Order: sequence, then structure tokens, then C-alpha cells
Amino acid sequence: MKSRTKVVVIGGGIAGCSTLYHLTREGWSDVVLVERNELTSGTTWHSAAQVTNFGMNQTMVGLKTHSINLYKELAEDPDYPINYHHGDGGIRLANTEAQMQGYRHFASMARGMGVHFEVIDAQECARRHPLISTENLLGGLWDPLDGDIDPAQLCQALARRARKAGAKVYRNTPVTGLTQHKDDTWTVHTEHGDIDCDIVVNACGYRVNEVGAMMGVHHPVASMEHQYFLTEEIPAIRDAGHRMPLLRCPISDYYCRQEKNGLLLGFYEQDCKTWGMDGIDPNFVNALCPDDLDRVTDVLEGAFARMPALMEVGIHTVVNGPITYTIDGAPLVGPIPGKRNAYCIIGLRAGLGEGGGHGWLLAQQIVHGEACYDTWCLDPRRFSGHANVELTALKAIEDYQNEFRFHFLHEHRPAGRPAKTTPLTPVMQAEGAEFTVVNGWERVDYFKPSPDFHPSLSFNFDEAFDVVAAEVKNVQQNVGLAEVNGFNRFEITGADRHAFLDRMFCGNVTKRAGRVGLGYLLNHQGMIKCEATVANLPASDRGPERVWYGSAAASEFHDMDWLSQHIRDGEDVQIRSLTNDQTILVLAGPRAREVLSSCSRGDWSAEAFPWLSVRECFIGFAPATVLGVSFSGELAYEIHVPNASLYAAYLALRKAGEPHGMKLFGARAIESMRMEKGFLHWKADLLTEFDPFETGLDRFVKLGKGDFVGKDALLARQAAGPRRKLVPLKIDATHAPAHGGASLMRGDKVVGTVTSGDWGHRVGMNLAYAFIEPDLADQGNGMELDLCGELVGATVIAPSPYDPEHSRMRG
Repeated sequence: MKSRTKVVVIGGGIAGCSTLYHLTREGWSDVVLVERNELTSGTTWHSAAQVTNFGMNQTMVGLKTHSINLYKELAEDPDYPINYHHGDGGIRLANTEAQMQGYRHFASMARGMGVHFEVIDAQECARRHPLISTENLLGGLWDPLDGDIDPAQLCQALARRARKAGAKVYRNTPVTGLTQHKDDTWTVHTEHGDIDCDIVVNACGYRVNEVGAMMGVHHPVASMEHQYFLTEEIPAIRDAGHRMPLLRCPISDYYCRQEKNGLLLGFYEQDCKTWGMDGIDPNFVNALCPDDLDRVTDVLEGAFARMPALMEVGIHTVVNGPITYTIDGAPLVGPIPGKRNAYCIIGLRAGLGEGGGHGWLLAQQIVHGEACYDTWCLDPRRFSGHANVELTALKAIEDYQNEFRFHFLHEHRPAGRPAKTTPLTPVMQAEGAEFTVVNGWERVDYFKPSPDFHPSLSFNFDEAFDVVAAEVKNVQQNVGLAEVNGFNRFEITGADRHAFLDRMFCGNVTKRAGRVGLGYLLNHQGMIKCEATVANLPASDRGPERVWYGSAAASEFHDMDWLSQHIRDGEDVQIRSLTNDQTILVLAGPRAREVLSSCSRGDWSAEAFPWLSVRECFIGFAPATVLGVSFSGELAYEIHVPNASLYAAYLALRKAGEPHGMKLFGARAIESMRMEKGFLHWKADLLTEFDPFETGLDRFVKLGKGDFVGKDALLARQAAGPRRKLVPLKIDATHAPAHGGASLMRGDKVVGTVTSGDWGHRVGMNLAYAFIEPDLADQGNGMELDLCGELVGATVIAPSPYDPEHSRMRG
């Protein structure tokens, strides 16, 4: 066994084999995989192994397309062909118009990735799958490339190709420990000796947290028991003359595919069961859980009703094995939070179908630092400290029970809530708040007009439209107050803090005490990595001279990793997170200054406290730090308050606001107002797939300032010219917003993709942002938006349609 290598991948299922193979494809041959038993001896061997193109976003569609293309190539390898039923086709059924509308959106989204789904009616579903009944059926989504693959053959084929490229695979080699050294390299301890390496990859399936514990971390991954059975031969399948399409049924919570001349039928029962929560037997290898068909009786009855032929056939084999889920159902593929040179590819509940793509994206991240797609939807850092295994188990049960039911617009399911709250959460609830969830935080979405107000779920504007409009109107005309919890806040100290930040940002970073600036950080490819506000606080009894770095609520682990990894040896820079210690109260509207002045001592005039200022003060008697910034486009203040004093500050502001018509507002109102101002959302509009010039952030780039992270790459990109441009659009529809991922068309050609959309209540327009072809980016250019299957007009408009001179927010 080798004693030194570049990468050690731990785990020999689809995740590990795919990662190893793709590392060699990216040019790294000095790589090793270690497996405690035989390849595929965990979950992989008993996988139902369905291979679909369907994904909830474009990144997922892209990686699944890669999987399909790779598997087809492997199946056609004359030296080592594998069994892959490619292109049998598959149908996702629907019995409500809202589900059909969702399918139309997913078809629009996939079109931008070169993938073509077809939305079909009930009769066409039955024509393509003659075993199903059309009772209680509206239609479905047809995936022409759906199929299934032999899991063991697939992994062996990937391992074979990796070996041919120079990689090593060590079977029956359990890992017993991991040691990280001062230079951030690792030693992987195994029963057969140690392997020193630069990088470790955890690809351990349901044993993920056994290996996680060896490096002092836990991962939000839990396992569920999952059952399927194989039927005896079905004459209608034997005599059909073609393979039956795959079927996925959210109506009755089952799936099926052809297996020989029978069916493989799998269940997602409501009475589901977690597995391995109290530890896993070390001898659980190539093993299954006891059969428990009583648990799936309700699902089986629905399957019988949909496919009457099942009532006339026997069961040949029952399989009940563990499959892994994460806290939001999507895999964790990328850097392990808080660790250097450590990655994971875990929580792959549909591992065989998409594992080829996951390994492809992870290998790119390991070798190049980023993948070809923005991988935030897979990033292990998208959750922070609340994501423990207990909470994950609750969410896993909920996801399992809703396996084929996608999330609708503004749908927030109840399991695992509330995970993170502030002292104001029950206060806001008593005020009638409806909550959304941001990185586990319960954040006010809007305030309900009555306790029994429950908007319907769809992809249209819902019944809260007028409620949000009223909140926006009061902010515009009077003054509003909102709690924005979970906002990421780092305190940066040390003599070199300004030089460090100047190197991290692509634009000028203000160094003046008492002033605030906004800027962008790039990755080493010159693409957008982070967006942050920087506030310079002078020394006071609350601390030394320091910088506050503020960014999106979900970015806490992501940004901490990026910043801390770039502190140079000997550089006097310290970073401390205040994210869970402080909460923001946003005071916004033309009367905001009067409210602030009446509850806080000091001169809050425009001359004494102009836009982009920061000051420590007291709100009533509650200590606070106020930033003169606005995400709404109105005169606004971010009031940062320690959580221990939050309620006191809230009461002082509410009392001061009474004479000025103050009302509470929520996240939906903020979203509408930021759309009107052209303010962008991180990981919606700000993506690692585009540089700041393509994103319309030229004013934040100062190429003449000296060196900064990503500068050389950005210069090269600037010389090459833009591939896409982010533009604001006016959408010619009043019934629904543009949804992220939706395709923009000119004729039959896709010319752009929507990043975000919402109604602008102050300007009376349906607004969207989209990356489109550069030659269409001029104002006035028109195209069509595929809005859930309906083509509607879309026109490029000027940036910041509301108060483009920013006079209102400057006060």
C-alpha cells in the first residue's frame, strides 16, 4: 500500500468511485480510494439505481445530464460494457393543477440546460405506460432519457478506469483514524498502515459520521429504511415488445420500473423509520434490514389502484436497506466547514442516478477550487451550527414522506421548527407573523390579516399579495420596522485588517472610521465569491478599533472559511463571528430619522449621520450599533443589537414609532423593494459562474488598486468579453412572478435564464433579473419568458426602476 498520495477518498460506493474517477479525469493520477470492505458494500449494492434527468434547479439538472452521458459512454465501452437501460423514459404523475404547473416550470428550467421534458395529459400517460389507470390523474412530466443501471457494474467500471489512469484502490482496508498536521496535510490511519496525503474526502455513505468524528466534525446526514420489492413475471410486460417507462407517483408515494419481465416497486410510506441513529453494527456489510411490508400497506393500496396488474402477481424478493438524507434533502458535496483540505460527498439519497455528476463537480472543486456550475445548492456550508443529526432526522422523515412532492413557492414545511429564534420570535408571532426560514432562523415573512389566513400553494402570486403591498406602502409613506435575524456579522481586528480586506475585495474598501462600504470578493477564477458590507468602528468601551463584515444569513460558514484561509502567515488579523450574538432591527421609511431621534440620544440629522455612516449608541437603554444603509431604497437604518437587549430596543422603537404611523413588515416586502432598486441576492443573482462585469457590478471593480484575489483571472476574462449579462426585466404578466431558472426565449432558442423575480409594488411592475446573451442586454430589447409553460413578453429595462438617483435612501 502506498504511504504517500495527493488525495485519499474514503468509501467505495458510487460517491467514492465517481470522485476517484473524476479526479483522474481532471489530471490527478496520484490518488487513492480506501474501502473498509468490498466496493459497493454499503447502500450502493441494494440501490434501485434509477437514472433520471429531473432536478430541482439547473445545477442538479446539469450534473444529472453528466451522469447520463457518462453512464452511456461506460455502457458502450467495448472492453468493459455495463448494463444500463438508457432512454426507457419516465413519467412523474400529477393529480392537481398546481403539480402540473410545477412540472411546466421544471420543463422551462431544464430547457436552459439543454434538457427537454414534455408535459403530457392523463391519456398520454396511459398510452406510454399501459399498466396505469387514469383515475384521479391529470397528467405528468415525461423524461425521455429516464432509465436504470446496474450499481455494482457501474462502480467497478469507474474504479477500473481510475486504476488505468494511475489511481489505487485498496479494498478491505478500514480507516481507524485521521490526523491533521500543522501544514494542513493529513494522515489516514488504516488497519494496514498509514497513508499521508494532502486532501481527504469523506464518501462514507451511512457511515459518514463515523469518519466525521475522526476529524472532529458532525454532518447533517441521517439514514432512513427504504423498502422495495421485485414482482414475479407480468405477462403484459413480457408481451409488450418494449421496456416499460419508469413511474414516480406523488399521489400514492411509490415508484416502479421494469426488472426483467416484472416490476421493481419502491415505497415512501408515511409510517417511515430512521436507521442507525444509535450507532451502526461494524459487521453491517452487504446487509439489509428486516422486511416490514406492513409498514407500506397504505402505499401499496394506492399502487394497486394505479396499476391493477399488481393485484394479480406475486412478490419475488423484498429489499429493505438504509438510504441517506441530509437536512434539506440535497447532497453535501464540497468543502467540509471549518476544515482545510477536507471534502465530503455524502447524503446522496439518489446516489446512483446522479453520483456521476456529483463526483464530477467535487473533483473540479478539489483540483481547481470551483466547479463549472455554482454548487451552493450542494455546498456543505449552506447550513451552520443548528444542523445536528437529531434535527436532520426530523427533516429526513419529512422529506421521505414527501419524496416526489416538490416545494411550492413560499412553502415552508413544519418539521424541525423552530430551529433558531431570537427573543422577538414569540413577540412577532403574537403580532400575527407568518414565518419563513433562513438558514434555520425563523424570520418574519409577512403579518397575517387574521389568524386563519392561509394562502394557497402554487407558482402564482398568492393571497398574501395585497398584504405585502400594504406593508410596502407604509414603508414608502411612513415608517416600518422589521427584524432581520441571522444576518452574518464578523468582527475583524488587528493592525493588518485594512490591508487584508483590501486584498480580498476587488474594489476600494473604505478605511475611514465611522463609514460603511459595500464590496465584492472574487474567487481565483475572477468570479463572484462573496458580497459584504464593511463598517469601520472606532475604539470605544465596547472594543478596540475594528471592522464589521456583514453578509448574507446563509453565508456564515462559507465566508468564514474563505476569509480565514487567506490570512497570511504573520499577518495581524483576527476574525470573530457575532452572527449568533446580535440581531438586526431595520427601521425604514421617510420618517425613520424622526423615530430614531426620539429614542436615541445624539444628532441623527443627515449632516451629522449621513448615508453610509456607522455609530455606536443606545436605543432607549439598549446598546446598539446603527448603520445608515438601505436594502429597501427608502431612508433606512440597520440597528444591530445584542440579543440580550433586543426586546428592550424593540419596545423603545415601537413606542417612538407610534406618532409616525410605524407598522411592522417582513421579508416578502423587503424582497419586493430590493427588486425595484436593483439590489442583488447572493446565490440567486450573485453566482460563481459569472464575473462582476457580467453581473453588472463594474462600479465595484478597481483594476488599478493593486493586487487582489482573482485579479489576474478577471483581467483575462475582461479581455475575452462577457458570455452573459445580468439585466432587469419587465414581465408582461400579472398572475405569477418569474421563477428562478426559468428560460427566456427568442423563437426556439434559449437566450437567458431568470435568477429572481417578484412584483414591484411601488412601481407597479412584474420584475425579474436574468443572465441573457450580451447582444440582447440593451434597454428595450424584448424576448419571451417561459412562465410555467406560457410564453409571456419580457423587456430589458433600466436598472433601479424605483428612484434611480437613490435620493430617498440618502435622506
